[in-house]
Amino acid sequence: MRFIDQTEIYVKAGKGGDGMVAFRREKYVPAGGPAGGNGGRGGSVVLQASSHLQTLLDFHYNHQFIAEDGKRGGPKNLTGASGQDLRIEVPCGTVIYHAETLELLGDLTRDQQLLTVACGGKGGLGNKHFLSNRNRAPEHALPGLPGEEYRLRLELKLLAEVGIIGLPNAGKSTLISVLSAARPKIADYPFTTLVPNLGVVPRPTGDGTVFADIPGLIAGAHEGIGLGHDFLRHIERTRVLVHLIDATASDPWQDYQTIQQELAAYGQGLDQRPQIVALNKIDAIEPALIHPIQMELQQRSGVAIYLISAVTQQGLDPLLQQIWDVLAHLAADDDMSTLPDSLPLILRET
Repeated sequence: MRFIDQTEIYVKAGKGGDGMVAFRREKYVPAGGPAGGNGGRGGSVVLQASSHLQTLLDFHYNHQFIAEDGKRGGPKNLTGASGQDLRIEVPCGTVIYHAETLELLGDLTRDQQLLTVACGGKGGLGNKHFLSNRNRAPEHALPGLPGEEYRLRLELKLLAEVGIIGLPNAGKSTLISVLSAARPKIADYPFTTLVPNLGVVPRPTGDGTVFADIPGLIAGAHEGIGLGHDFLRHIERTRVLVHLIDATASDPWQDYQTIQQELAAYGQGLDQRPQIVALNKIDAIEPALIHPIQMELQQRSGVAIYLISAVTQQGLDPLLQQIWDVLAHLAADDDMSTLPDSLPLILRET
């Protein structure tokens, strides 16, 4: 399945039905008068969030969505049937903008959440509404009003509590594959991951937490360089970032700084998000080199550095426990400023 997280669509609500010109013609009812009914309201276009969808792929092939028109009014003061609303399912986490003005129209984050993006037109009035002392037999009615129509921009921002970030080939896909049932493409070359991968990691309490493996960021990603620019938005909704550093890199400290600079340059408070930093691939370097690299990173960054190997699954339990602890503190109080002082090395210093 292809991962599509941006698209534009055209939506048009239904036109209201026309009012009717009609008169009563029943037997024994002299001068029955006007009896034309109103037109029905046009159908609206409604977006509905669905937890069963993970991509905007369907909109890559179908860009136009038009709701049903209202029906014309009938005789005997009968109102025409309203057009049926058109419901369009989108993944949870979809943000909707007006394509031309870029005005934010809504953000669908909960399953079955609804957002009306185009309202149906009002039905026209039948001739019964124009009866007066001066005009006892009105012979005109109003047409239905057109429905709203817009071009919309849809952007998908993944709903994951934990985002795994790092430079290309830092081992992000390998980590999510061993922690969850996700099976991303993994290879030993840069930019293996071209799309974000989601995986559910079980907690000790029995429930699960969604992790997202974000494609590798490089210097200049916030300016559109490399693959990371298109996926930085997916980090916005995460509550905790797991920052992986490749222990086999020529300069791990520079790699750490590169990611921090990109998060700060992108904005949206990403550089203030709680981070847990892990030095990955410790199985691939000399054991005597591991501790010096860890100490240098801790001293220069001011954050705790966890030692792990996603391939051999070494050090994953302490890493996961730290993730659960941070999430528990955030759940207890959404204001990150109230996190306890016992976690000074988890948060990036400001």
